[in-house]
Amino acid sequence: MSEQSFGPFSLRVADGVGWVVIDHPPKQLVDGPLIGGLMSLLDAVEADEQVHVLVFESADPEFFLMHGDVEQILAMEAPAEVPSEPNFAAATFDRCRTMGVATIGMIDGIARGGGSEFLLSLDMRFSGPRTVLGQPEVAMGIIPGASGTQRLARLVGRSRALEIVLSGNDVTAEEAADIGYVNQVLPSDQLRALTTQVARRIAASPRLSIAKAKQAVDAALGPVEPGLLTETQAMMACSATGQHVALMQRFLDAGGQTRETERDPAAMAAVIDEMLGID
Repeated sequence: MSEQSFGPFSLRVADGVGWVVIDHPPKQLVDGPLIGGLMSLLDAVEADEQVHVLVFESADPEFFLMHGDVEQILAMEAPAEVPSEPNFAAATFDRCRTMGVATIGMIDGIARGGGSEFLLSLDMRFSGPRTVLGQPEVAMGIIPGASGTQRLARLVGRSRALEIVLSGNDVTAEEAADIGYVNQVLPSDQLRALTTQVARRIAASPRLSIAKAKQAVDAALGPVEPGLLTETQAMMACSATGQHVALMQRFLDAGGQTRETERDPAAMAAVIDEMLGID
């Protein structure tokens, strides 16, 4: 089937599986164009009964997705009123959970912040050994604001979720598999074969059965929507103080949001420490 483009996303459908490649150079940032492209992609897939499974991968060999655009966050104005619904990014990511097709992330690179939150919104995550995940937002004076607090707690439990969120420490592929952050970690040369086998097996099932199975499993866990609103309100409460501005500027000045720094976990940890004034 021919390839379709939705901004940073390209879609190719074969045997009921929609293969999605994310290509958003130069940094693979989670920003407005990426969220807009994702919305258009999900609209198209929901209208196409031939698609039973979506598999997301990255065209970038180092980053699945970097994180939210810190410069864009700094330019945002805090809302005058307390939000009454989850923010745009959280609501869009949540569609990957609620839509009637299975969603899978195939990752063998780095995904922090919003990149991690996007992956957490998918139904499954299969990882290669080069995967690095994390949520560094608290050190920047905000919190994960695109569903990370809600999804991590459901996957890894409260204590582990708080360790990841509050410390901002990176999580390696092996650790992520051990705690349920990802489903499995495989050698890089076996990752595509395993993901393809799972995707094709699911795609052979009726789309209605896939949708209803997702709904039934979610019912066992309880609704996520109230938590998404709480998270958005907490995020806005932090940003309304302006406490994030100096911290985020220090992050940028120290080399954050550059490929050279963020592809090196040790260098990224040093940036976080410098931002917080830790010797």
